[in-house]
Amino acid sequence: MPLVLGHRGSPRVARENTVEAFAAALAEGADGVELDTHATADGVLVCHHDPIVPEVGLIPELTEAELAAAVPWLPRLDAVLDTCAGTLVNVEIKNSPGDSGYDPTQRTADLVVALLRDRGGDRVIVSSFELAAIDRVRALDPTVPTGFLYAPDMANDDAFFAASVGGHGALHPHWVSLAGDEGADFVARCHAAKVAVNVWTVNDEVVAVPLAAAGVDALITDIPATLRTWL
Repeated sequence: MPLVLGHRGSPRVARENTVEAFAAALAEGADGVELDTHATADGVLVCHHDPIVPEVGLIPELTEAELAAAVPWLPRLDAVLDTCAGTLVNVEIKNSPGDSGYDPTQRTADLVVALLRDRGGDRVIVSSFELAAIDRVRALDPTVPTGFLYAPDMANDDAFFAASVGGHGALHPHWVSLAGDEGADFVARCHAAKVAVNVWTVNDEVVAVPLAAAGVDALITDIPATLRTWL
């Protein structure tokens, strides 16, 4: 049975990437959650999908206090880890070329590793579309599990090669990348190489059931309770 991870929590129940959404996902029976993180100007990790908060500004250019005053629902990463203690938290570092505020130094990766080291005991996997971000995590602390996140425009073989070269223990493909019999063969190949396969974003029974049968390790979904019943 694959793990069920709430995509940004349970976004159809509460505002995505909020403490309420993450708590709702766990209440629905999710094994953990997936979230997005950015670093503020003063080095605080917060949970939000886009680098820009509408009508507020660019997260890397704002302090945590300024964000808290403008959008009190936007949580710090440490608060979410407290809420989700004991469950798996997929921390996605949002920092890719082309993003507003892109930081080639991968400062967010540094801050994630420092936070996890200071806290100790959190059950996490750190993922990103940006290989440099998870490469930086591994360089700082190879004990932190990492996963390479990729979209259907990248071939599975290319993603597998990139993850293997970087020593990353998981691949995070979109479900489209695993459609058909070839998907099951790819999952088997990954498992033979001791690489986990965690799939996003699965909201349809006809997608979820074959993926579970193929042996994927986790399904990331907007509807944790419904997906659980399908499984």
